[in-house]
Amino acid sequence: MIDRAPIENRLAGLAELETQLSDPKTAADQKLFRRLVRDHAALTRLAKRSEGYFALLDSVEENRALMAEENGDPDLKELAEMELEGTDERLDKAEKKLLFALLPPDPNADRNAIVEVRAGTGGEEASLFAGDLFRLYSRYAEAKGWKIGIIDASTSEIGGYKEVVFKVSGKGAYGALQFESGGHRVQRVPVTESSGRIHTSAATVAVFPEADEEDDISIPADDIRIDIYCASGPGGQCVNTTYSAVRITHFPTGVVVQCQDERSQHRNKEKAMGVLKARILDHMRQEEAARMGDERRNLIGSGDRSQRVRTYNFPQNRVTDHRVNLTLYSLDRVMEGALDELITALHDHDVALRLKHELS
Repeated sequence: MIDRAPIENRLAGLAELETQLSDPKTAADQKLFRRLVRDHAALTRLAKRSEGYFALLDSVEENRALMAEENGDPDLKELAEMELEGTDERLDKAEKKLLFALLPPDPNADRNAIVEVRAGTGGEEASLFAGDLFRLYSRYAEAKGWKIGIIDASTSEIGGYKEVVFKVSGKGAYGALQFESGGHRVQRVPVTESSGRIHTSAATVAVFPEADEEDDISIPADDIRIDIYCASGPGGQCVNTTYSAVRITHFPTGVVVQCQDERSQHRNKEKAMGVLKARILDHMRQEEAARMGDERRNLIGSGDRSQRVRTYNFPQNRVTDHRVNLTLYSLDRVMEGALDELITALHDHDVALRLKHELS
């Protein structure tokens, strides 16, 4: 049972927030305004969920009291018993929703996502698998109404990708995809295998929130080197005769990003800078998480099989997420973008860890 007092204390700040938001001075400071809007939305959600939870809790307690009366009206007792049916499950769901609303809002959850998929161990089969993962995320994004834009890609000789970097644009894209980061392992018979033996290959996925002006990420010119070169396609063939591809090296972090998807050098530089800012933002967040000992953020793998987060077994139509010990026998659907069940389980796990962290 959740105590009312701490929630009422927190909701007492809702009126003050609304006063601040109506102040013209607040609107002039866009960074402050966005933060207050986010806090107001979180408190409004908390108010709605707490109202529903405590109304249900009061109803349950009243009906249980009626049931406990020795000389109570039999008809009222029967009615109370009927109303209590199924309330335990409803109360449990309402409590979980309320606990989630008590957590501090993630300022990055509604942002666009930058996703990098790289082939790991397994040669050409790993590149094919990286291509399958890109298709999986594209289908998932399409179902959500989000847009996919390729930033950089290096294709393999038989199809698939050695590496593909893309942006998923849509509200909540990063919040949904953030736990896809890590080592993904596939078990199947490769198209290059004539004897029909099952091989194991791997690919890595890294997901970053897109940086925006709220992050105040400044990149001095002395901290980077920008290289311009000709974009190339499969087999090293030149796909244009102008130097439009851009590679940026950030010296303080060692991060290297590149973009050759656009014909315009200016657009490629703009896209590459966007990825660089996202990588720097993630680097800062990882350092902060390491200082705080935040186990939730230690999700990115290296491509080595021993650091896998998920296994895709094609012969058994099975997909297993090792972080939440969830196994589904619907790999065919998952590969077509049906990720909701896996993503929901990972988010529930994250909420449990965050609640544990907050309560401790």
